[in-house]
Order: sequence, then C-alpha cells, then structure tokens
Amino acid sequence: MTTRRRCSARAGRAKLHSPGRPSVRRHEEQRRFWVAIAAGRPSEDAAADAGVSPAVGTRWFREAGGMAASHLRPSAPPPSGRYLAFTDREQIALWRAQGHGVRAIGRQLARAPSTISRELRRNAATRSGGLEYRATTAQWHADRAARRPKPAKLAVNANLQQYVQERLEGVVIAPSGTMVPRPVVPWTGRRHGRRPHRRWARAWSPEQIARRLLRDFPDDASMRISHEAIYQALYVQGRGALRRELTACLRTGRALRVPRARTRGRGKPFVTPELLISQRPAEATDRAVPGHWEGDLIVGLGSSPIGTLVERTTRFTLLLHLPRMAGHGSGVRVKNGPALAGHGAEAVRDAIASTIITLPAQLRRSLTWDQGVEMTQHARLRIDTGVAVYFCDPHSPWQRGTNENTNGLLRQYFPKGTDLSVHSADALAAVALALNTRPRKTLGWRTPAEALDEVLQSAHTGSVATTT
Repeated sequence: MTTRRRCSARAGRAKLHSPGRPSVRRHEEQRRFWVAIAAGRPSEDAAADAGVSPAVGTRWFREAGGMAASHLRPSAPPPSGRYLAFTDREQIALWRAQGHGVRAIGRQLARAPSTISRELRRNAATRSGGLEYRATTAQWHADRAARRPKPAKLAVNANLQQYVQERLEGVVIAPSGTMVPRPVVPWTGRRHGRRPHRRWARAWSPEQIARRLLRDFPDDASMRISHEAIYQALYVQGRGALRRELTACLRTGRALRVPRARTRGRGKPFVTPELLISQRPAEATDRAVPGHWEGDLIVGLGSSPIGTLVERTTRFTLLLHLPRMAGHGSGVRVKNGPALAGHGAEAVRDAIASTIITLPAQLRRSLTWDQGVEMTQHARLRIDTGVAVYFCDPHSPWQRGTNENTNGLLRQYFPKGTDLSVHSADALAAVALALNTRPRKTLGWRTPAEALDEVLQSAHTGSVATTT
C-alpha cells in the first residue's frame, strides 16, 4: 500500500505554519526610516516618514544600535534583477489565476519557464494542503529562504577575535615599556553614569582595526573583517563574539550613535587682523610642509587643564602637563588675579616653549590656536621659540580640525567633568604614545610616529645630499 504524499512534500519541503499575512512592505518602510535617520532626523520623525509608529521606529533604532544594516543603508545598491521582486510575484499570481501556463508567464516576464515553475512550486502557500500561489505568501517564503544564519567571523576565528579585543581594550604602555595603571571603572550598563572616570585602553576604532589587519597580515585571508561587522558585534545583541562592555572603549563610550550639538564662543580683542588664520602661509594649509601645529586646551573639573599640540602633516601629538600652581584652592579667589588652576597665559606659554623647543628647527614653523585668553602672551612665545602664532576666526573650530579630532580621541582617556590634575606627566606621555602608535586612515593606515620618522629621515637625507 502506497501512501500519497502531501502537495507540500512533493514541493520539496515540509509544511510551514504561516504566521499570518506577511508584511511585504516592511523592507521599504525600514529603508525609508534609515534614509531619514541618515538625514539627521530623530527616530520619532523618521518613523513618521516611514509610515510606522514612533514606538516601532525607536525599537528599530535601538535594536540596530543606531546603525542600519548594509542592505538598508541609503548608499546600498538597488536589488539585483536576478531575483524576482514582489511586483513580479504579483504578476505571476494574476496570470496564474487567469489560467496562463508557465511558458506564457515566462515570456511575459522575460524569464525562463523553469524559473516560473520553481517559483510556483517552492513559494506557494501550503496551509490548505494544496499549492495555492499568493504574492504575499510567496514573498514571505523567499525572504525566509534568503536569510543566511552563518556564524560571525569573530565567533569562529579565535585569533581574529583576540586581535580585535586587544586593540579595543588593550592596556596603555608607557614609553619605558611598563604598563600604566588605569582607573578601575565597573560596568554598570549602557552608560557609566554622569561624567565619571573612564577605563584606559588602546581604544582603536573599528575602522583602524580593519584596515591595520591588511598591513599586519597581508598573506592571511582569514584575518579579515569589516569595521561594520565589528560595530554590529558591539552594538547589536547576539551578533559576533565581542562583549557589549567593549563599547566603553569606543571614542564616545556610547552603545548608540546620537547627534551632537555645537556650541559657539566669543571672539577675543587681543587678536589682531594680521594674526588671523587667513594670514597663515599657504604651505600650512595644504599640509605639504611639516612643522605646522594646531593647539588647544582640554579642561576638566575645577578648571584642570591639559594642553594639546598636533602636527598637521603627520598628526603627531604632544601633551602639555599643566599642574596646579602654588596657592590654588587655599584662599579666596581674586577677580582678575593670577590663574592658579594651571591654564593661565604664563603657564601655557612656558609649557609650549619647553616642549616645542626640543623639536628640530624644520618642525617649528607655526602654531594655530583658537581665540582663548590662555594665548594672550603669544608675542613672547614667538620670541622665545621662533614659532609664528595664528588664530582661528570666531566660531570656526573646523579651522583646527586636526586638533579638534585629537581632542575627541583624548576624551577617551580624559572625559569631560573629571579632574585632569590627577594625571602626571608620565601618564600624559603614555597617552600621547598610545595616540601616536594608532594607525590613521588619512596616513594610509600608518601611525603618526611612523609618519614623523619618515619626515625626519627624508629631511636628514636631503641635508646630507646637499653637503656632498
């Protein structure tokens, strides 16, 4: 006695229990949502643009960690014409209901008859026990079959996982080779609280890690991963093998991407027109000649400062130790008195002069600063060091873009609202070394230290060649 097989079994798969009417529009709704997010709109407004509720938009944003999947990004290429679209399946359902055969439908869609036959067999509805072709159900079956639940690279490649984790949370090493003690910060959730100390780490960005793999393992194809995969492993639960706590090692320290507002400052009267950035030599603008620096202060709790100097060509960073001066906090603060917190004009001038005077002459050409009162003694600084000082226009921090980016990197080690006076000069040197040994995209994934060495070697070779 032979048992008659069900139509679903003859179709090559077991009967599937339908979850109800499939939402075939979900893909387009999500694409419109992420297009609005990319345009800078909040998740609630992006949800309205996509035609979904604000709660759904917020859930999409948080589940994705604030970043869209690769196939939903505005820059993603359109779907390939190799596969049937939902409109094609609607036409197939319509012509099938009208009694057309697979060959006639194939000629109408410019598809092979075998493609139509396979579509009618594989993606038909089987809940009733027969093969009933409906466009919505067929699209649901196709989307379900297109999923690729393959394991992440970081989960199956232990060496790759170790490489990524070491460059995210690796310890900071001083120039002497010893490990620098770092603040012990317990993990308390998505955020650490309001303005606490942060744990120190090597803190490479995912893109730096992905690009550096090409240089460190040029012949090992298994040591390859995209920066998007690293972000997904950090931001999205259940993807990859990286701990969610490692988001604290990212520059922002956040597990979501959120927009940041800009603030405006006021111009200072001590800056004369001949000192503005418009008068700076053109060689400093195109970064062709090394020796042009950008500087600024980062200020923490109690006006505790740290000075930063960044070379525009090589992105080499120097940190200025600005300790508290004698008498700070011991008496009543005097209005217009000396700045005992460490960021006064005299202290900043002396710190810059003592640091930059140790550099070769070809690396001491100009210094660009914002219009802060700590640079009121710029004329004395120019006399002491021979470095020309220029100032940015008011409300124009992008004119010191290299320094602003570096300050953002430094906030990984010195968060806003923390006391920066507790860090010694040796600790600042260790942090500077960590930044100078991180690969940079703008340097072809070389480190600033490597770029500076090349500049010094080329200058030495040129000087030797001219003397012979």
